[in-house]
Amino acid sequence: MRDRIAERFAALREQGRSGLVCFLVGGDPDPVTFAGLLEEVVAAGADVVEIGMPFSDPMADGPVIQKGNLRALGAGVRLADLLEAVEAFRRVDRSTPIVLMGYYNPILAYGRLRFLERAREVGVDGLIVVDVPPEEDEELCLPALERELAFIRLVAPTTGEERLAAMLQRSAGFVYYVSLTGITGVGRPVQEEVAAAVARLRRHTRLPVAVGFGIREPQQARAIAAHADAVVVGSALVAVVEEHVSADADHKELIPAVGAKVRALREALEGVARR
Repeated sequence: MRDRIAERFAALREQGRSGLVCFLVGGDPDPVTFAGLLEEVVAAGADVVEIGMPFSDPMADGPVIQKGNLRALGAGVRLADLLEAVEAFRRVDRSTPIVLMGYYNPILAYGRLRFLERAREVGVDGLIVVDVPPEEDEELCLPALERELAFIRLVAPTTGEERLAAMLQRSAGFVYYVSLTGITGVGRPVQEEVAAAVARLRRHTRLPVAVGFGIREPQQARAIAAHADAVVVGSALVAVVEEHVSADADHKELIPAVGAKVRALREALEGVARR
């Protein structure tokens, strides 16, 4: 099977730049608009797209993404609908990696093995499931890897050496370094701390390292890109969606506004000298 994540990071290495990973809440603010957003962020420069699986209790996420989840659920979006949206996207884009991110409850309700089979069938490339620890690898991680779905780990500033080794043992795709303790969209990463953390991770794994949490503006993305293989931006994009939901009833300006944000972030990554 095709490994789109590995292909994309190999291309980024050849280009000598860091990648841009863009996060959207699946189905936010409604299925039709979300389909347009998905295509727009790729056209605007996203190298990898993370899609949040709508859930009523996203405990690792801040208020911006929490509200995005509620908007999607309020629009009737469920995991089956999200998988159909990925399938539709794959009809027009067969190269951009898609990673589903979220929590285990919706997967369990759908049926874990049924979910994995369907995810691979529609063209999902990887999973980030924040509440399934390495001790439970047999539950989801190992079956995902057997189906050639990358199981991507979140590594925090507080992750110790022994724990880190256990987490990376079966990681695939890339490592997602959470640059802040706490929830998404709150605080700002410190460049020096990120540099030290990425250097530490590189001593443990050859996987690419993506850095996220707290990256909102192009200058922040540029600073982090000097050290990381990719930067992840999520809450800042979901915030643009939120800004336009109430003020833009027909959503005509919403999609271009998100695209403009992605383009500014992508342009900031050009010409960054990797350290």
